[in-house]
Amino acid sequence: MHRRKRSFVLALILALATPSLALAATASADPLTGAMPSEQQEEEADLYETGRDALSEEEWRRAFDIFVRVAEMKGDRADAALYWKAYAENKLGQRAEALATLAELVKTYPNTRYQKEAKALDAEVRRDVGQPVAPEAEVDDDLKLMALQALQQSDPERSVPMLEKLLQGSSSPRVKERALFVLAQSDSPRARALLADIAKGSNPDLQMKAIQYLSLHGGPESRAMLFEVYRTSSEVKIKRRILHGFMVAGERQRLLTAATTEQDPALRAEAVHQLGVMGAHDELWQLYQKETSLDVKKRILQAMFVGGNADRLIDLAKSERNADLRRTAVHNLGLLGAQRSGTALTEIYATDRNPDVRKAVVQALFIQQNAEALVALARKERDPDMRREIVQKLSLMKSQVALDYLMEILNK
Repeated sequence: MHRRKRSFVLALILALATPSLALAATASADPLTGAMPSEQQEEEADLYETGRDALSEEEWRRAFDIFVRVAEMKGDRADAALYWKAYAENKLGQRAEALATLAELVKTYPNTRYQKEAKALDAEVRRDVGQPVAPEAEVDDDLKLMALQALQQSDPERSVPMLEKLLQGSSSPRVKERALFVLAQSDSPRARALLADIAKGSNPDLQMKAIQYLSLHGGPESRAMLFEVYRTSSEVKIKRRILHGFMVAGERQRLLTAATTEQDPALRAEAVHQLGVMGAHDELWQLYQKETSLDVKKRILQAMFVGGNADRLIDLAKSERNADLRRTAVHNLGLLGAQRSGTALTEIYATDRNPDVRKAVVQALFIQQNAEALVALARKERDPDMRREIVQKLSLMKSQVALDYLMEILNK
C-alpha cells in the first residue's frame, strides 16, 4: 500500500513539474511505411512488448511466461527476453532460477547489450540469497527518483551519475523510463552525452525514448547528436523515428538533407512526408525541381497536399509537362476540398486535352461532392464518352443539383 502511494506521489510530482513534457513523452509515433518484418519477427515484437507491459503492471508470472516464449523463438530479442525472464523470476522469489537464467544469457549471448543490467541483477539476486556483495544503500526506486528530481534542480552534476547508475541497473522498465525523463530535463553536458549514448543504442529498451527526448529538449547541439545517430544507424525504424523527431524540432534543413542524400527510397519518402507535415513549402519545391524520379515526385506532391499548399499544386496541375504527375496533382487538389480548389479544377478541365487528366478532374470533383461544377462541365461537354463519365459520377451523388440534372436528361 505504501509503495503504491509513493508511486502515485512520484507520478503526480512528474506531471505537475513538467505537464507539457509529460504529454509529449506519451505522443504516438507516426506509422511505418517501409519494408515490413517477417511474420515471426512481428510475433516476437508483439510478444516482447506484451511482456514489458506485464512487467510495468507487476504481473510477474504472466511476464515470465511471455519471456520464456520469446526466448524460445531465438530471434532478435532473445537475449533481452532472457534478461527480463530472470528479472521476473527474481520478483517471484525464484532466486536460483534467476541466477541460472542470467548465466544462460551470458553464455548464449556473450555480446548482448544487456551485460551491465545482467551483472547488476546478478549482484542483487546474490545479495538476497546471502552471498557476499558490495554493500550499497538500499533505497526504494520511486523515492530515489523523487529525490533525484529534486537534486536535479539544485545540483544537476551530482544527480547525473546517480541517474546513469539507475539506468544501467536492474530496475523495472517503468522506473528506467521515468529516470530517463528526469535525465532529459538536465542541461548538463554529461546528461546530454548520456542521453545521446542511449539514443545510439547502448540501452535498446530506452533508445526510442531517448531519441524522442533529444528532439523535444535542448537546442542545436541535441539535434546535431540526433543527426549523428541518424548518419551512423543502420536500423530503418530508428532512422524513421529520428526523421519524425526532426519534424517535431522544426529541423527543416536536416530533413531536406535526408530527402536529398538518403539512399533508402522509403526513408527519402519519409523525409519528404515530414517536410509536408511541417508545411515546408519552399523546401518541397526545391526538391521537386531537382528530383528526377517520377515516384519521388509523386511523394512530393502528396507532401504538398499534407502541407496544404494549394497554390503550388494548382500551378503544377496546369504547367507540369508529365501527364501522370498532372493527374497526381489534380487528385491531391480534389482532397483539399471544393472551396480551395473547385474553380481551379474546372479551369484545368477546360484547358487540358489529356483524357486521363480530364477524368482525374471529374474524379476530384466527385470526391469533393461538387455537383454544381460537374453539372456545369456536363452541359458544356461535347465528347459523348466524357459526358457519360460525368453523368455516371452524378448518378452516385446524393445531391439535389445532381438529381435535377439527371431528371432533365430523362425528360428530353
